[in-house]
Amino acid sequence: MAQLGKHNQLKIVRGSMHGVYLDGGELGEILLPMKFVPQGAALDDTLEVFIYRDSEDRLVATTERPLAMAGDFAALEVVAVNPQVGAFLNWGLAKDLLLPFREQEGRARPGEKVVVHVLVDPKSDRIIASGRLARHASRQPAPWRTGSRVELLIAGKTPLGWNAVIENSHLGLLFTQPGDPPPHPGLRVQGYVTSVRPGGKIDLSLNAAGYQRVAPLGDQILQALKANGGRLDLDDDSPPEVIRESFGASKKAFKQALGALFKQKRIRFTRPGIEWVDITRPREGDWRPR
Repeated sequence: MAQLGKHNQLKIVRGSMHGVYLDGGELGEILLPMKFVPQGAALDDTLEVFIYRDSEDRLVATTERPLAMAGDFAALEVVAVNPQVGAFLNWGLAKDLLLPFREQEGRARPGEKVVVHVLVDPKSDRIIASGRLARHASRQPAPWRTGSRVELLIAGKTPLGWNAVIENSHLGLLFTQPGDPPPHPGLRVQGYVTSVRPGGKIDLSLNAAGYQRVAPLGDQILQALKANGGRLDLDDDSPPEVIRESFGASKKAFKQALGALFKQKRIRFTRPGIEWVDITRPREGDWRPR
């Protein structure tokens, strides 16, 4: 059966002057307007389409891909506000997505991006957006351990940090450090789970902890050195924003990685910058067998 708000594989059952009709199972036949019908499509062909409701509340199919489907969390731009019903969001389709006033945490304004959950409203059977993220986040036990690397969608500022959607399912609280890129709603970024507290609350950081952070970053620095002829202009005195742009790490993590590489005699400091030391080649003064 076809699913509203999702991509579906549906078979062409008949044609008309307006397009082709697809077998929607229990939802009945669903029109795919002529402008979306692929060239050469024929009876019994199966097409991948997205199902939604048009401005007259009829089920309709499209081969366009929306920016988010039912079940997704996404950052979408507010294109208009109707004082009677709510805000309308650009989700990549001809008909904008409604964010009703009752589903808003604060008032949405045209031109800003808001982080929402897309769902099929059980009351109206229409696809809508909701800004009440906690209501729609998973309440299942977190599948991640401390130190797990996860994809984050920054949602909004709190007195303690930033709310973030984790891997399109759970909510967590992101704590930032000096040198971290300034978060903003809608930013998608890689982060790390720092703890899963009693009650399922998840704490997050933009930086991995301890050796788990230092070792991969050290490998990344060595790769950059080799790709750049054995030298980099960066060192532990470089500005945090330059380090973050180059390696996606905080200055603290970068300094720890440099210290580990220096102890392993794999780099030397040139002030400014660093050089790669090839430990497979004997250096002057090294002992060699006769």
